[in-house]
Amino acid sequence: MPSADTASTFQPAALAQALQTATGAGAAIDAAAWPASLAPADIIAVHRERAQRWGDAAQAPQYWKSGGPSRSQPLGHAPLPPQGVHGGGADLRATPFFLRGVEAEIALRLGQSVDADQAAALDEASAAQLIDAMALSIEIVDSRWQQQLQAPAALKAADLLCHGALVLGAWQPYSPVDGSTQRCTVQIGAQPAQAFERSYGLQDPAWLLPQWLRHATAHFGSLRAGTVVTTGSWCGLLQAAPGDAVRVQFDGIGELRVQL
Repeated sequence: MPSADTASTFQPAALAQALQTATGAGAAIDAAAWPASLAPADIIAVHRERAQRWGDAAQAPQYWKSGGPSRSQPLGHAPLPPQGVHGGGADLRATPFFLRGVEAEIALRLGQSVDADQAAALDEASAAQLIDAMALSIEIVDSRWQQQLQAPAALKAADLLCHGALVLGAWQPYSPVDGSTQRCTVQIGAQPAQAFERSYGLQDPAWLLPQWLRHATAHFGSLRAGTVVTTGSWCGLLQAAPGDAVRVQFDGIGELRVQL
């Protein structure tokens, strides 16, 4: 395994394989054994290698995460393994998570294919027209690093932006969601329910679509109809424990549950 002073000889495939092995084994690896700083191109290369290993070698991944704390800060994007995508009410007690962080989100689904040339010409309005459906989603935040969220930012980004699993609710026709008025409530286990208002920094989930589509098509090729992107947390990062049931509700949209 490479040492921390070998950034100049960094091999994306080696890190991708280490993360993939750790995911399959339910094990954590030491961030100190890898370069603490990676170029954006190196992180993308790790994501590409990961996608090949979980079965998306011949086509762009179908599932993605994108988001950021506000419109003034850079967005993060990562493909997600289909093996970790579950329907509402999923029982994930057998999944070996380390963190069990909880994020309440809204997922959007492409109604048509999109290539790099199309993505380059999109603005917010035209990108939103490509969406045919939306669903509530819960992302389970996790880390393959022994240092967990204290690992270097570049290594957390390489680890699919700390992704553990994605739970998707029922699809419904897309309509814009206004972050200034939308209310979200999260209940975790026996903890009191928490309500969140004006908590979504991007204001509208569709705002990130042009940036995500340009990133995904530039580095992974054309996206097929049915590709899904989850668009960032409305509740920050909440913490669950083994055995907790999680319930997320968005007023006027619906409710979603998962058992951890």
